[in-house]
Amino acid sequence: MDLFSPIKIGNYNLNNRLFMAPMTRCRSIENNVPNDLMVTYYTQRASAGLIISEGTQISTQGIGYPATPGIHTAEQVQGWKKVADAVHDKEGKIFLQLWHVGRISHSSYHGGELPVAPSAIKPSGQIYTYEGMKDFETPRALSVDEIKRIVQDYADGAKNAIEAGFDGVEIHAANGYLLDQFLRDGTNIREDEYGSSIENRSRFLFEVIQAVSDKIGSDKTGVRLSPSGTFNDMKDTDPQKHFTYVCEKLNAFNLAYVHIIDALEGDIRHGANVVELSILRNAYKGVLIANGGYTKIRGNDVIEKHLANAVSFGALFLANPDLPERFKANSALNKADTNTFYTQDAKGYTDYSFM
Repeated sequence: MDLFSPIKIGNYNLNNRLFMAPMTRCRSIENNVPNDLMVTYYTQRASAGLIISEGTQISTQGIGYPATPGIHTAEQVQGWKKVADAVHDKEGKIFLQLWHVGRISHSSYHGGELPVAPSAIKPSGQIYTYEGMKDFETPRALSVDEIKRIVQDYADGAKNAIEAGFDGVEIHAANGYLLDQFLRDGTNIREDEYGSSIENRSRFLFEVIQAVSDKIGSDKTGVRLSPSGTFNDMKDTDPQKHFTYVCEKLNAFNLAYVHIIDALEGDIRHGANVVELSILRNAYKGVLIANGGYTKIRGNDVIEKHLANAVSFGALFLANPDLPERFKANSALNKADTNTFYTQDAKGYTDYSFM
C-alpha cells in the first residue's frame, strides 16, 4: 500500500490516500458565506482522495478570525452547496470541518462580549481583528447549560453540512480551539463534570461526537486531534496518557476516521511533550489519518509501516492543486506563498499553476 492505493472511509470508496488537509484561507468576505472564488479553489483540488474543508464556524460565538465561513445560516448552507456540488461534479469527496475557536477570539467579533472557554485563562500573544492586531482577552468560563447548547450547535452544524451536500464532517478538536481547550489541563481547571480528571476533560468531546453521530451517522463523522500541539498557547501535563485514553475510547464510536497532527517543528521549539504516532496507532484501531509536514516519501513510509491509513497535506495542496498527479509523475512542486495565506482575493489562492 502507498498514497495511491484506494481506501474506504465510512461507506465511501476513495481513489487514493492523499488527502487535502483543512486550511484557514479567509476568503468568505460577506456574512461568512462561501463564494464563487471558494468554489474554484476546492474544485481545483478535487483529485484528492478526500478534501477536508477549512474550519467552519458552528455559530457566531465560534468566530475568531475575519472572513472565515460558517455553517449556521441558510445563506451559508447555500454557499457551501455550490462548493460541494462542484467537487462532486469532478468526482471528488469532501468533508466539512466543524469549528468553534473558544478563547482564540476577541470581543470585537462578538459585540463586546468576551470569548468563551472552559476556564478564565488568557492566552499569551495577540489576535488579528478587523481593527488590526490586539492582545488576547481573558475569556469567560462556560456554564454547564452553555456547554450543552454548544453540543447542540455541533449537531446542527453537522446536519446543515449534510444538507449542503457534504459527504461528512470533521470535528475540529485540535490546535488550541474550544474542544482542545477542554481536553488540556493547561487551559481547563474546572472542578465540575467537565474538568479535573482525564475522563471529565474528555467528556465534552465525547458528547459532541455522540451528538453529531446521532444526527448524521458515525460513518460520516471524523475527529481531528493535536496531542503534541502547542499552537495557541496550549500545554498539558501528560498528553501521552490523556490522548491514548481518548483514542482508545474513540474505538467505540465507529467513526469514519481519526485525524492526528504530528508534533511540528514549532511545537518542539515551544517545549512540546511529543506523543509518538505509533502510540496512538496502537490505541486507535480504525482509519487513522496522519498530518504534519509530510512529503511524498514520508507519506508512503508511514502508510507502508501501517502507522497511518492515509496522509493529509496542507501547504503542498495549497500550492499544488494537482498534487496527486504531481506526486505520481515525480514532478517539481510549486512553493506556497505565505504572504497570501489569509488575504481576500485570488492571488495565492486559485492562481497556482497546474503541472
